[in-house]
Amino acid sequence: MKPILRLGVFILCLLGASWAWCYPLDGYLYTGILRLEGFRLAQEGKVAGIRLYAGALLHREQVDLRLLEQHDFQVPEPDAEFTAKVKNLLGTEADRYGVAVLDLSNPEQPLYAEHRGNIRANPGSVGKILVALGIFQALADIYPEDVEARLKVLRNTMVTADQFIQSDHHKVPFWTLKSKKIWYRPVQIGDQASLWTYLDWMLSASSNAAASMVIRELILLVQFGKNYPVSDGAANKFLTETSKQELADLLSQALQGPVTRNGLDIEQIRQGSLFTWKGKKLVPGTTSYASPRELLSYLVKLEQGKLVDEFSSLEIKRLIYMTQGRIRYASSPALANAAVYFKSGSLYKCRAESNFKCRKYHGNVVNMLNSVAIIESPAPEKKLHYMVVVMSNVLRKNSVVVHQTLATRIHRLIETYHKKR
Repeated sequence: MKPILRLGVFILCLLGASWAWCYPLDGYLYTGILRLEGFRLAQEGKVAGIRLYAGALLHREQVDLRLLEQHDFQVPEPDAEFTAKVKNLLGTEADRYGVAVLDLSNPEQPLYAEHRGNIRANPGSVGKILVALGIFQALADIYPEDVEARLKVLRNTMVTADQFIQSDHHKVPFWTLKSKKIWYRPVQIGDQASLWTYLDWMLSASSNAAASMVIRELILLVQFGKNYPVSDGAANKFLTETSKQELADLLSQALQGPVTRNGLDIEQIRQGSLFTWKGKKLVPGTTSYASPRELLSYLVKLEQGKLVDEFSSLEIKRLIYMTQGRIRYASSPALANAAVYFKSGSLYKCRAESNFKCRKYHGNVVNMLNSVAIIESPAPEKKLHYMVVVMSNVLRKNSVVVHQTLATRIHRLIETYHKKR
């Protein structure tokens, strides 16, 4: 989460999704992500920790890609009845939403609803799913036929936090096998963890510090290829001696090239910059935006195994599988027994107004909250399978509650459809 910036009477805050840990809990030996073992032991009562929703307990092998056999699947035209019902759920402020809902529960009869699907807005932390795409694309480019080599880079590359993290106060989970204790704090300069752990921190805790470090590593990965990882000295030499324009071009190649290469529309979805003010100063970028329709296309390609390749798509899906306290859209009680694959991000902005107090998620100038989710319910039977993208800008209301409520309503609507059929 970025710090609040005070500009005159305005307050601007970019927010990610905090306290929403991902990746299946039995993935420690496979990934080396230490906190997974701590969270797993917490479910057994062996260490202190939160007990998870039933839908958060799938094993790694139970997280699969659901459209592998439908490689040529295309999102159908919006169904008029379904779209009208989804729009009705938005109430009187429907013009402040962009929504895409794809119900795949009956694969032979997919059902699609779309309301203002082409609106473009800053995706906030949802853009971090494009950073993950960039990492897996770069690994595949370097090791096209060697998945184990890609895994080795993810597991064994040690990343040390430096000035790129400044500044961010998202807390991330720490765990050591010796301490038998889970604790949380922001990433600090000098913190060392694997590249896979930084990916986990970026997507699960939505740490902007971790995201900027991952983008730093992505730039180095693209630049050095099979010689990556390089020493801290070599990395710092390259990043400080290379011109800002060359770094900007490399950032565009690393982050935006994979969007086009994977069949997504760069005019509708782009992550243009790092996520911390210092990172943006060190490596210049450009604007970021996304639309509901194109974010849904990302999720469809993910399920088809078409984001880079099947290995990469599956690992990205595992990285966004929620395995801790759920927030925002994903916190709906209706989803307690569902497996939820989720990312969200927000932006709020306030100005002075009588009888109104600016609070987090209550902006009166801008109050954006974006959510992307794949729902499989109940886990592990997965009888319902649908995707949702919600981009909202509902002023003065708690956007977190707005999304949570909408999640319940959409889930109940989809249940109704499948009770009838």
